[in-house]
Amino acid sequence: MIGKLKGIIDSYGEDHIIVDVNGVGYVVHCSARTLQALPAQGEPVSLAIETHVREDQIRLFGFQEDVEREWFRLLQTVQGVGTKVALSILSTLRPADLATAIALRDKAMVARSPGVGPKVAERIVTELKDKAPKYADIDPAVARLAGAVDERKAPQPVADAVSALVNLGYSRDTAANAVAAALKTAGEDADAPKLIRFGLKELAR
Repeated sequence: MIGKLKGIIDSYGEDHIIVDVNGVGYVVHCSARTLQALPAQGEPVSLAIETHVREDQIRLFGFQEDVEREWFRLLQTVQGVGTKVALSILSTLRPADLATAIALRDKAMVARSPGVGPKVAERIVTELKDKAPKYADIDPAVARLAGAVDERKAPQPVADAVSALVNLGYSRDTAANAVAAALKTAGEDADAPKLIRFGLKELAR
């Protein structure tokens, strides 16, 4: 198995590059985000590699960071997510943003990726929710609180604030995420009106 490639970028394709390693050209498929961040043709490059072996082909997938490769693997543990969908998600969201979206149960954020429908987004945030917090840029306590809000187990002021934002036209997931984030600023003892104000500020960002 190939775990890493270090060579020169020979050429770019629509969804791949060819890496010249001592005269041997390797076709490496990458997310759009990774392709945009790579150096120019003829420049040196080093990529973490995920090797997929099938009866009829061997495909290499390249990543600038190990954490992106780890997410590529994790996403494919979800039913309905193959290499194409996983790359689509990583093309749309940075690994940290993906982790945060999953930790906060933000299905809409995940569903922004081409080829990802509501059902697949739902499975991703549900099945990976326990694995996301360690990769996320958010406080794990906020992730737990967002889950509590989503499961209708939150304190009354929190529940009231979420309900108020829903009445203003926001989805329940969006409202719950905003209130969970607002709690970091307002404090866990904040009343509903304060949480609503801070929640609206979060939504206005």
